[in-house]
Amino acid sequence: MFLTDILIIGSGIAGLSFAIKASAFARVTLVTKKNSVDTATNLAQGGIAAVLSEKDSLESHIQDTLISGDGLCHEDIVRTVVQEGAERVRELVDFGVQFQAGRAGEEFDLGMEGGHSARRVAHAQDLTGREIERALLEKVHTCEQIEILEQHMAIDLLMESKGKRQAAEQDRCLGAYVLNRKTGVTETRCAKMTVLCSGGCGKVYLYTTNPDIATGDGIAMAYRAGAKVANLEFVQFHPTCFFNRQVKNFLISEAVRGEDGKLINQQGHPFMLQYDKRGDLATRDAVAQGIDAEMKKSGADCVYLDITHKDSTFLQQRFPTIYSTCKKYGVDMTKEPIPVVPAAHYMCGGVLVDTWGQSSVQNLLALGETACTGLHGANRLASNSLLEAVVFADRAVQRLRKNWSEIKEQSLPPVEEWRSGHARSIEENVLVSHNWNQIRRLMWNYVGIVRTEKRLRLAERRLQPILTEIKEHFHDYLLTPDLIELRNIAVIAELIVQSATLRQESRGLHYLADAPSRNDRVFQHDTVLEKTK
Repeated sequence: MFLTDILIIGSGIAGLSFAIKASAFARVTLVTKKNSVDTATNLAQGGIAAVLSEKDSLESHIQDTLISGDGLCHEDIVRTVVQEGAERVRELVDFGVQFQAGRAGEEFDLGMEGGHSARRVAHAQDLTGREIERALLEKVHTCEQIEILEQHMAIDLLMESKGKRQAAEQDRCLGAYVLNRKTGVTETRCAKMTVLCSGGCGKVYLYTTNPDIATGDGIAMAYRAGAKVANLEFVQFHPTCFFNRQVKNFLISEAVRGEDGKLINQQGHPFMLQYDKRGDLATRDAVAQGIDAEMKKSGADCVYLDITHKDSTFLQQRFPTIYSTCKKYGVDMTKEPIPVVPAAHYMCGGVLVDTWGQSSVQNLLALGETACTGLHGANRLASNSLLEAVVFADRAVQRLRKNWSEIKEQSLPPVEEWRSGHARSIEENVLVSHNWNQIRRLMWNYVGIVRTEKRLRLAERRLQPILTEIKEHFHDYLLTPDLIELRNIAVIAELIVQSATLRQESRGLHYLADAPSRNDRVFQHDTVLEKTK
């Protein structure tokens, strides 16, 4: 049994920036289920959006975000995040992040991306996430108050009501049960405050741009603990994932289209204007749906992103990672179009939080992609995710610092350690892998970019026996990382289906063929789910 002031689960931009600031007044333990760099942040190519130029305006960024969110953004949250954005970006520079400088002495080289009406995306070529992760990790390693535990995987939140016959009227999070992957021992990690920053859930789908860690752990744990979750039907499919069966999860940044890349079909014809008047720079929901429709119409396995009309030297300097990866697998983007397909990319919903990152459960915060703040609405605007993470991490620390003396004095009640009972080692991994593949293929085929009521009903029905089987495995066998992740993606899959079934309209990332129009009179609200006792 271990005790710390603040337990952070996840090591992406939200968790690291929160840890750095919170370490000024508290002891912080940060657990990450693989290595510190195994995060979605590390894979982020495009950049971080903020108003960093006199040619731009706060109101323009606010309106672009609201338009992208298709009527579901919380405008007060959008205004707060945009207004605080520039200060947070410059703070990243103070932490050591080296964004690409602009020409003629400009502070930043600002990129253009879909849905934006101005150049406002600060970047480090096409490796922005990796540069941010590098700088923040270096900063974390200099903080004596921060302990990083790699290869430690959270299993479930430790709740005050656990072991009691009746749940507390206002339940409280006391930390988490954590599997030490190095020893196989389940540790009881107690904390005065717990912060979920474990990223998204792209691995629920067969094809995704996300890293292997993206199994929805934070959302699933919070839901099981009784926290409210919201808007899980809004799964963003990035329009342009590199189509090559030898390469897993490689994203072709939206910035390629921002630099005048054109989507073309197999005949070499541009097609996006048929589906949206904004063409190739439409918001991600519109572009993904346009590509999906074009592929279904032609029967093709992919479409193409063509930027061969741009200068070769410029492309190699602006997109060095994309250029070298494509070239490695036989595609020279300076001479031929890149084959692309949509893939699951970002969860716009998550654990429902207030303006300070507080969930509906006492002493439990959620930040980054794990949280549903109200910023993204029904569709996230490109490069707003890193912005949301740093702004909300800062706000959460502000509120925590203000209340810390009171929180620190709270006594922690005795807690139960993890019990394995008569569980035995799982010797047939096929029990896990079969269900894993079933869920991911089911979600891709039935709950993807375009949905129907019939497919949603079938998905719900087919998930039930899988959920029952996983529950049996979880109690019969000793825990393994694969079994924990399987349990979590099953919960997330069920919640996505439930949320999608409740929204009988088409809005943003949720396109229901049976109800192709938006219905503001009935459905202009968040879809909130809460586990029944």
